[in-house]
Amino acid sequence: MAGGNPLDLRAWLAKMEESGNLQGIRGAHWRFELGAISELNVKREGHSALLFDEIPDYPAGYRVLTCTTSSPYRLASILRGPLTNDHHELVRWLRGKPKAWESQAKAFDPVAVETGPVFEHVDAGDAVDVLKFPAPLWHEADGGRYIGTGCAVVTKDYDSDWINVGTYRVMVHDANHVGLDMVSGKHGHIQYQKYMAAGKPFPVCIVIGADPLCYLISGIEVPYGICEFNYIGAVLGEPVQVVRGELTGLPFPAAAEIVLEGWIHPGDTRLEGPFGEFHGYYQAGAKPAPVVTVERVYHRRNPIIVGSPPAKPPNDYSYSKAVMRSALLLDALEAAGVPGVTSVWAHEIGGARMLTVASIQQRYAGHARQCGHILSQCGVGAYMGRYTIVVDDDIDPSNLSEVMWAVATRSDPERDIDIIRNAMGSKNDPMSVAYTSKAMYSSRAIIDACRPFDHLQDFPPVAEASPELREEVRRRWSSILPL
Repeated sequence: MAGGNPLDLRAWLAKMEESGNLQGIRGAHWRFELGAISELNVKREGHSALLFDEIPDYPAGYRVLTCTTSSPYRLASILRGPLTNDHHELVRWLRGKPKAWESQAKAFDPVAVETGPVFEHVDAGDAVDVLKFPAPLWHEADGGRYIGTGCAVVTKDYDSDWINVGTYRVMVHDANHVGLDMVSGKHGHIQYQKYMAAGKPFPVCIVIGADPLCYLISGIEVPYGICEFNYIGAVLGEPVQVVRGELTGLPFPAAAEIVLEGWIHPGDTRLEGPFGEFHGYYQAGAKPAPVVTVERVYHRRNPIIVGSPPAKPPNDYSYSKAVMRSALLLDALEAAGVPGVTSVWAHEIGGARMLTVASIQQRYAGHARQCGHILSQCGVGAYMGRYTIVVDDDIDPSNLSEVMWAVATRSDPERDIDIIRNAMGSKNDPMSVAYTSKAMYSSRAIIDACRPFDHLQDFPPVAEASPELREEVRRRWSSILPL
């Protein structure tokens, strides 16, 4: 039923199937198997997105989609960029794009339409049953079934017209109640607090399935006061088509797969969690979180849940975070006036935050240290940082084997590791259990793994074939060597 709506998930899936980027799986169980299969899949080279069907206990056609953003080709397609299998090419294309999209967002107000595929089924009253959908129990230690992972939560400011769309995890409590975990300080939580202070119910619409661009953008740091639907419109180059909920009047994509609409009533909380975090740990146990009383369920025929569960990296969404953050870090280094930066990579294994690497063409004494300190402490890189490494431009910063070779052979622990103390910390840091300060401080290590600038001419040469020879040999022996 793909139509002309640019946020129609099914149109995107058709493109992925045609390009060999979608694999169907039948019969996997919602209890653990969907999560484990997705977790193992994302660690394979050249893996596809997974579309699960014929899930036990559920009608055929009630599906779950995972691994949407975990390859350069699929992520480029989602961002409407040039299709590529090279993540460095994708990062280069992305440079400057977030700022441009942000500045253009005001010109792309969403357009309200009367109806859309999401209204093919409308459940109200006693017919509301969130568990009619195959919400997965993703991992063995999870506190419940999470229907919302690759989701987009639509809320409205109490004292303005600002609509916010954020990605917050959603745990199923029962047929018409779900837990909504909004981290303190996030825009949705700020809006929630205003309603609670006024003693008013907080209106919520939870988009459980749509084009992955929807949850990708709702999961990044869009500035306060800007609606993510506007930002998505800037990415698309055309306004998002939205319909409005029957109860709250909140907008959501007309081609959404599943939408839960309801209210968080003042004081209504239940234990939520535990659930994994982006860094691969269960950071906290069960804790009280707001509860949405679901009063309407809208869904398409044969609906699709978009899942993106956290796990030990690489996980379902760690690649997209690595690409987006790498582009932002490159922009930050350029804005700070650091020359000669050839590439940056925010490694998935560090949740795209705790291990970042930059490669530079050294131009002056202190260049590598300058780059490392700015990369570590700029606005994009400061939160939950840990290790920052600077390497020469013959090293691919995304190749951990090459990076650690540079660390092992081009750095000396005493002279080439700088420590920053009392940097920005976080309660979400798994090492916070070892912090002794009440304030959330943590340290940073900056490793200069470049050849010493005053020994560039006499540093031992690398024992390997030249790029020209490698290319010639690959061309001649293409039958046994990959191009």
